[in-house]
Amino acid sequence: MDTLTRMRAFIAVVENEGFSAAARKIGRSKALLSKYVRELEDELGALLLNRTTRQFSLTELGHTYYIRAVEIVREIDTLQDMVRDSREGVRGRIKIAAPRSFADSSLDQALIDFAAANPEIGLDIQLDDRFVDLVEEGFDLAIRVTALEDSAMIARRLAPFRLKIVATPETIAKYGAPEKPEDLSTRPCIVDTNARRRNNWILKDSDGRVAGVTVTGPIEVNSPLSTRAAALSNLGFALCPDFIVKDDLASGAVVEVLPGSTSEEAGIYAVYPHRRYLPGKVRALVDYLAEWFKDYGAAAT
Repeated sequence: MDTLTRMRAFIAVVENEGFSAAARKIGRSKALLSKYVRELEDELGALLLNRTTRQFSLTELGHTYYIRAVEIVREIDTLQDMVRDSREGVRGRIKIAAPRSFADSSLDQALIDFAAANPEIGLDIQLDDRFVDLVEEGFDLAIRVTALEDSAMIARRLAPFRLKIVATPETIAKYGAPEKPEDLSTRPCIVDTNARRRNNWILKDSDGRVAGVTVTGPIEVNSPLSTRAAALSNLGFALCPDFIVKDDLASGAVVEVLPGSTSEEAGIYAVYPHRRYLPGKVRALVDYLAEWFKDYGAAAT
């Protein structure tokens, strides 16, 4: 049994948070994975995992080994991809992180369409609103809906979007339409805690001056979809990505207030780690997404 196979088994157990889940995910038996990890520990002469009947955790050495093992296995896979791309064309699996808001809107159709058009490439899509560590957690690519700031990654902008302040006609009738950004501090607002500035909304007034407005309200939630739902239930004013409330604005279910007050235009980005060689499968996906969003944006206008 080679060390690389044992390393892959160890990584699978860590990433799936246990032997049973890892066995189900990769189609190996729990006993076999346990055997591989035990052999790896024997080979290293160190305990990597703390195991009890109810708990699972990495030892300090296990955490260090995991980080480096992911890097080593990634490099080996990248080398194999490079050779395979040149001989056989684009194929393999891509591990992708994307926010739930991306999937809960219509935008996840981009990944579905890619999978349908590229049967030789498998997608392992993990939905999570937190910013994952691509290198440490072994992701090939992340879709991020944000104003990008992480210079340690390579990013390609797929599409722009703007944040809009919206409320139902009933909410506006009850509390009055805000005439300037600071008016929102006296009205109920729904706070999306995923936003970088949470309840400190950065807005600009009619003279173009930018300032933070502190808002409060009945609900704070880490989901733009739940933020939208709360706004539709007349609970207050909400700051939402335009692609989340596009249909609501078109139908009149919500109305935009203080148009033009959101100061920064964010974007939908494909983000991937710095590498000496970008696997062809990842390059193919990024190119496909760029074209898909170009067509999506054209259809929306």
